[in-house]
Amino acid sequence: MLSEVFWVAFVTTITGMIIKLASMAYKSKCKEFELCCLKVKRDVDLEEREREFELTHKQNSSLDEK
Repeated sequence: MLSEVFWVAFVTTITGMIIKLASMAYKSKCKEFELCCLKVKRDVDLEEREREFELTHKQNSSLDEK
């Protein structure tokens, strides 16, 4: 018979794996992703420009404070 400790560890491991896979999928530069009935289309170029804009303005604001 399986104990409660096993099920807690099992659920925690599966949840961690799902979170890590979601993180990896978000960081990937795939424009389109399809899994079973789930289909995701992303504007990767726009996300990259937003990230560069954030980094540029973050660096400029830290230089302005000095």
